[in-house]
Amino acid sequence: MKATIIGGGNIGMALAEGLLQAGRCKAGDITITKRSAASADSLKARGFSVSFNNAEAVQGADAIFICVLPQQLDIALSQLASSIDLEKQLVVSVVTGAHTQVFRDKLGDRLRIVRAMPNTAMKVRASMTCLSAVNATQDDKNMVQAIFDTVGQCIWIPEDMMSAATALCACGIAFFLRTIRAASQGGVEIGFHAHDALRIASQTAFGAAKLLIENRTHPEEEIDKVTSPKGCTIAGLNEMEHQGLSSAFIKGIKLSSNIANNLYKQE
Repeated sequence: MKATIIGGGNIGMALAEGLLQAGRCKAGDITITKRSAASADSLKARGFSVSFNNAEAVQGADAIFICVLPQQLDIALSQLASSIDLEKQLVVSVVTGAHTQVFRDKLGDRLRIVRAMPNTAMKVRASMTCLSAVNATQDDKNMVQAIFDTVGQCIWIPEDMMSAATALCACGIAFFLRTIRAASQGGVEIGFHAHDALRIASQTAFGAAKLLIENRTHPEEEIDKVTSPKGCTIAGLNEMEHQGLSSAFIKGIKLSSNIANNLYKQE
């Protein structure tokens, strides 16, 4: 398969690695577009093709991955409009907040498109990626899932849930990182050195997530296993709830979802 990645930033490069790991492409079959020549030599040294012209870059590609910022999307689509082959080419978008209708309005209503919302844990092959599709064939969907499976886990959802996925999945990384930071700061207050507190908090958070994933249990079921009558765990949990832990988390996710729903329009 020949692939073009429009936008060679962090997400674009993670996708390039995913294409290689999934065995879908060789490096020479992947063209990555850049706006400047600064990193072109390092990409070429790895065997990738590099282009500074979006319209030319997509010619001959089987799949086109659009990985630009929301404010760059309109320009990118205008550049691609005359080059897209609706019969042969699949478009995969990881542009935050941009509905597939935006792409079909610019590129044609028959466009085969998959919309993806991964998170930055792609770098350690632990992303949660939410996927939705319009006009895509089953082969298209299987191919896209195979790529994102190399960098974590995938779930297919209706497109009207993608803004919610942005909040819970993409923004969610930051939310959970902030709770780990808070836990490590609490660890310092009770006597640990900062580096030890962060290591303990990070591994404990990892273990909590792994319990839920591997046991397929509800969080409260695992919480019940470590809370005893008049114990220190329940006392700490209740104090956190009195201070609004769950409520703050829920409100933050709802606010992020609302903003994500309008991000492309605002830009």
